[in-house]
Amino acid sequence: MTPRFIALVPAAGSGSRIGAERPKQYLKLHGRAILQHTLDVLLSVPALSSIHVVLSPDDAWFAELAMHAHPKLNVLHCGGNSRAETVSNGLQALADVLDADDWILVHDAARPCLQAADVTRLIDMLQSDPVGGLLALPVADTLKRADSNGRVDATVARDGLWRAQTPQMFRYGILSQALAQPGAEITDEASAIEALGLAPKLVMGSERNIKVTYAHDLALAEGWLAEDRSADR
Repeated sequence: MTPRFIALVPAAGSGSRIGAERPKQYLKLHGRAILQHTLDVLLSVPALSSIHVVLSPDDAWFAELAMHAHPKLNVLHCGGNSRAETVSNGLQALADVLDADDWILVHDAARPCLQAADVTRLIDMLQSDPVGGLLALPVADTLKRADSNGRVDATVARDGLWRAQTPQMFRYGILSQALAQPGAEITDEASAIEALGLAPKLVMGSERNIKVTYAHDLALAEGWLAEDRSADR
């Protein structure tokens, strides 16, 4: 069978660092929840056969969204206490419908400014790759390592350093194996794959594909989305 391209959106986090009254994926940008913007982009990518959003079992906000029934969208209420656990639980919930060679594109719920063209480019560049990879950007700023007093301990060479973004795209079989490793320090899907001794491919991303983490990120995301709205007029 021809491998499918399937998006998985972990959306079970509380977003405590943003200091809001609800999880950050449900905060509004231009009148719509961050998660709605994110899902709309993924639903617009023709190559994706399905999009699965993984929510906390006690999620009380998704039902409020004006997300009309879409044949490509599926909601899973099996989120865990960490990103890795949420992704792993989502993959397990889909075990009966996925093949080992299917491609899984894991995308952060709080990256609403992703563009469909970037997802398409990621798929085009990785669909024949033996490992998979992720969108990322080369580090442009000078990096400093701080000491325990908040002073510069050293300047870190930025040659070869990249900032990881999402989606991160790996085959279902290898990603499930990577996430199941005991004792592995997993910060994203790529780090889990790296722990298997494999080297994910870096695919050039975009500065606009920001992750909303702190309050000031909301204004940045609103700016990018406002440009999209202007371009659509």
